[in-house]
Amino acid sequence: MITKFMKNKIEIFDTNLRDGEQVLGCELSTKNKIVIAERLDELVS
Repeated sequence: MITKFMKNKIEIFDTNLRDGEQVLGCELSTKNKIVIAERLDELVS
């Protein structure tokens, strides 16, 4: 059941930083992971 309160709430569960590196040939540096995390944070700020 969706309540009035729930309609205004958005949750993002992103696993790119963890799962992304499990793809063959994909490697993320620490700097790249920080940039991705900051961009995701901007979506909810």
